[in-house]
Amino acid sequence: MAMQNLQELFVHTLKDIYFAEKQILEALPKMADKATNEDLKHLFETHLEETKGHVDRLEAVFGLVSVKPEGETCQAIQGIITEAEELMSEISDGETRDAAMAAAAQAVEHYEIARYGTLEAWAHRLGHKEAAKRLGETLQEEKSADAKLSKVGESELNKKAA
Repeated sequence: MAMQNLQELFVHTLKDIYFAEKQILEALPKMADKATNEDLKHLFETHLEETKGHVDRLEAVFGLVSVKPEGETCQAIQGIITEAEELMSEISDGETRDAAMAAAAQAVEHYEIARYGTLEAWAHRLGHKEAAKRLGETLQEEKSADAKLSKVGESELNKKAA
């Protein structure tokens, strides 16, 4: 479908991030299971619960803009997750694998930050004030998750992997 305006692009991008969040829900438990560092495992488990909330919030946003919640294949997130899964299977040392998984998780967070930031700005532009508020809440949670991953990576994981 050819998009003709910002509203259609907004909906397309909502569907993209909805698909991405659903993929992340599947990936996070696998990453938590593979983590040897307890802080990293806890971050993955905590973010799994947050991600469930992100899905719920997105479904509310769909409702606010009168669109049925559905995903549209997001090749970007599929690529990031595939790369993470390959690294998890190729790295035998647990500490090195933890560092790799934290980096992969940050790649996911950076993608989400870009998407949610854009969606929030577009929602404001389109007059979807409540949708913008909810997207902004998720954006802040994604930024917080990224900061936590940076902290555990710099303070623990990278040192142990070295």
